[in-house]
Amino acid sequence: MEEQQSPRGGPPWERGGPPPLRRWTRGRGGAPGRGRLPWRSTIAITVFVLVGSNFAAHVHSGRVPLDGFARVLLLAGCVVLLVRHRHPVVAAFASSAAALVYLGAGYPYGPVFLSVAVGCFAAVTAGYRRQAWAAVGMLWLGHLLVAHWLYRWLPPEGDSAAPWAQEAGVAAWAVAIIAVAEVVRVRREQWARERAGRAAAQKRRADEERLRIARELHDVLAHSISVINVQAGVGLALLDSDPEQARTALTTIKSASKEALGEVRQVLETLRTPGDAPRSPAPGLDRLPELVEQAATTGLAVEVTTTGERTALPPGVDLAAFRIVQEALTNVVRHSAARTARVAIGYEPGALVLGIEDAGPSAGGDAGGSGNGLIGMRERAAALGGTIEAGPPQAGGFRVTARLPLATPAKETQ
Repeated sequence: MEEQQSPRGGPPWERGGPPPLRRWTRGRGGAPGRGRLPWRSTIAITVFVLVGSNFAAHVHSGRVPLDGFARVLLLAGCVVLLVRHRHPVVAAFASSAAALVYLGAGYPYGPVFLSVAVGCFAAVTAGYRRQAWAAVGMLWLGHLLVAHWLYRWLPPEGDSAAPWAQEAGVAAWAVAIIAVAEVVRVRREQWARERAGRAAAQKRRADEERLRIARELHDVLAHSISVINVQAGVGLALLDSDPEQARTALTTIKSASKEALGEVRQVLETLRTPGDAPRSPAPGLDRLPELVEQAATTGLAVEVTTTGERTALPPGVDLAAFRIVQEALTNVVRHSAARTARVAIGYEPGALVLGIEDAGPSAGGDAGGSGNGLIGMRERAAALGGTIEAGPPQAGGFRVTARLPLATPAKETQ
């Protein structure tokens, strides 16, 4: 039977990732980091280890004097630290192995453990915790064997077993190094999560602002262009038979386009200079008579009724109410053959209720709507914690009912 192949044609283990040895030395995340080699710190560590070991050789006269092989071991344990960012596991094990051979050869103690500490520290902070523990454990167990069993056959001659207090000190040193590295790793992970959270919050705010601007532009342009579209049709139809009426239609087009340009300019100014106060106040229900007048120029008579005790509305609710009424009347002009519409404004305890209704029937044509009108109204209401209901009532036509709470809910923060 043929050997089972992975979909890529490689050996079977590639279906589940890299081989075990490579996965253990390089982690499951693929290739390690590719930062610049840490030349300066490695050179400084190498100089310190070499100078400190020479000093230790003069202090510990009972050990084997430093020779060329000792300096090669010290240099190898430090040079391997150049790859501690790209291959931290290799750096940890290689520095530990060099230190273990150095101690087994009977050379004097000194800063030889510094390279091991740096290598294991890099492995832990890079996420290779078990590998770093294994490298330190290998060095400690090897030192234990050398200092309490193999010393009879290893240099220097006549050496005796090391005191157990020394082993406790070595173990405490190893645990301290790993513990500090673990603390640094945890702090780095916390900082990374905080940065990711801030980036996500910033992206969410940008998306919300982009959606708000899109809604504003849609509402402004949809209403004004609908009025312009209707009046342009009237002007074209009456251009020859009734020039005065055509002139009135053109005047309405000019007024509607000027108003649309002003509102679009206001939205764009807010976009260019975020955080600055707008030069003109946002529209609210106080501009409802303008909507009624513009609808009248298209042949739509709008009846407005108000119930309840009128109260000052929060700016967000006032703007949303105006835009909802504006979009609903725009939909009547676009999609309904009705010549009358009713707008009901109800002030209830803690809420503003809007009702916009026409008697229909539906118009046969379409004025080029994007289909986002009802979506935009629902998004505006939902942003304030309110609801929108839209659909044909039993008597026919179309009705939009909006309920906007006067106390807007606070946004969730992470």
